[in-house]
Amino acid sequence: MISEITHRAYALRFTFYAPPAIVRPMRESSLSFLRELLNTPSPPGHEARGQRVWLNYAGPFADETFTDAYGNAVAILNKGGSPRVMVAGHADEIAMTVNFIDPNGFIYVRKLGGIDPAITKAQRVTIHSRKGPVKGVVGNVAPHLAKDDSDRKPPKIHELFIDIGVKDRKEAQKLVRVGDPITLNDEFELLRNDLAVARAFDNRIGTFAVAETLRLLAESRGRLKPEIAAVSNIMEEVGLLGARQIAYTLKPDLALVVDVTHATDYPTVNQQQHGEIELGQGPTLTHGACNHPDIVARLEEVARKEKIQLQHESASATTGTDTDVIFWTRGGIPSALISLPNRYMHSPVEIVSLKDLEQIPQLMTAFALSLKAGEQFKLKI
Repeated sequence: MISEITHRAYALRFTFYAPPAIVRPMRESSLSFLRELLNTPSPPGHEARGQRVWLNYAGPFADETFTDAYGNAVAILNKGGSPRVMVAGHADEIAMTVNFIDPNGFIYVRKLGGIDPAITKAQRVTIHSRKGPVKGVVGNVAPHLAKDDSDRKPPKIHELFIDIGVKDRKEAQKLVRVGDPITLNDEFELLRNDLAVARAFDNRIGTFAVAETLRLLAESRGRLKPEIAAVSNIMEEVGLLGARQIAYTLKPDLALVVDVTHATDYPTVNQQQHGEIELGQGPTLTHGACNHPDIVARLEEVARKEKIQLQHESASATTGTDTDVIFWTRGGIPSALISLPNRYMHSPVEIVSLKDLEQIPQLMTAFALSLKAGEQFKLKI
């Protein structure tokens, strides 16, 4: 989710309780894919490594795969079917980039997406240079050296510096250069009670979910009427850019977008302001704005039939996700947003429920199988 767009902070949220879905433990190969996807660095504009992981997994379930000029990745199933359904998630994660190297070899940075400088201090990082990974740490002045409380105020991004253990600028420039992307080193771990922690659930869970949807539909392709274009798109965190490109190219008849949303079930979050979204209570559907009401209604219908538990959100203007740009492409693509509740978004310790996550490809699979040949979604006026 793009952090600079804060529309979801103003959304009204409510929860609908359906009978709980029966969810078996995640299959081992799917879990391995999720782990590899999350642990592979994928900064905005530098998604190629992660896209290779995604294509390697999705490819065997597709009729064909391809990428475009900037690295959007597509896997097609049931080519020539109708309608053409685009299911999409964004591949990039928030990150930083090298901006300046001072005479002593300390590296100053710029943001790539909505990284929080306050929680980036004292973190271990990797600079992804053209010569290979370079380890470093984000410097943090010890409290003993602070003059007073004013020295402890949250830093701005240009005040952060990275120490890679060199003696001067000349040595640093042999290792890195301006423009090299930087990611935090936190990786995927299973926590407990079906919860997992990672630095980049936003939004590798989206690309995971569309790949898993492709896998499930490949098993049922004899009943499948639409063409499925599974998409892992780029550069959402810096402006919803890749989704614009690939939606224009694909010309889908409708689109389902998968992203994360804010779980609000932990201390200090104002639920009166931000609503009640809980881990373990299922994915969310968003109502209003770019979300086509007929597609949302169909998703609710198939969720009831499949006993998939849903939560609900209401957008007042925009969603802050790729749905916002897909729906107006080429005169309007009927679209809907499915989201995974995520605690501590845009931090190194994002937490999600794997049970919630598995229900998203189940929901999209049931939706795709419910479509009739040539079915279109157009509001009746």
